[in-house]
Amino acid sequence: MSELIAIFFAMALVNNMVLVKFLGLCPFFGVSKNLSSASSMGIAVLLVMLVASGVTWPIFHLLLVPYGAEFMETVIFILVIASLVQIIEMTIKRTNLTLYNALGIYLPLITTNCAVLGISFINIQQHYSFWESLVAALGAGAGFTLVLIIMSGIRERLELADTPRAFQGTPIAFITAMLLGLSFLAFRGMV
Repeated sequence: MSELIAIFFAMALVNNMVLVKFLGLCPFFGVSKNLSSASSMGIAVLLVMLVASGVTWPIFHLLLVPYGAEFMETVIFILVIASLVQIIEMTIKRTNLTLYNALGIYLPLITTNCAVLGISFINIQQHYSFWESLVAALGAGAGFTLVLIIMSGIRERLELADTPRAFQGTPIAFITAMLLGLSFLAFRGMV
């Protein structure tokens, strides 16, 4: 049990997908302008990571490895993730049109979000068991969501701040992301 907790916090804080591994930067900068969109995107990515890990782990270990087709993992993982995103997109469109419109182009971009694909590869490379893979995906998704929410809160406040004209918009977002990344590096010293 303590190992699962360690995996969760390692993926959420110490090895954060956005600020430490630099995966998923497109939605990080694109959706983090608004707190509600950032929260929704974070939850959607968390769900896709969790389900993708739950599906890709058995495919790899029960199908690809026994038949010596490990070289197909990238193609298979992308197909699984793309299918899952399509299902989630259709579900959101039918149940919450406002959320669907708020996420806009970023919802289909989850398909190409390298953080989602990255967690599937990390689970295989770290030789995690099925349950460890699910916990790692949950931690990575929680860390992704946490960073999106923190960044959106900061960016909303920066819109009201007296920022020099040259730093408004994307430049201040990059500076903020750098400072946020430095703060997450402090978690590495705790391990």
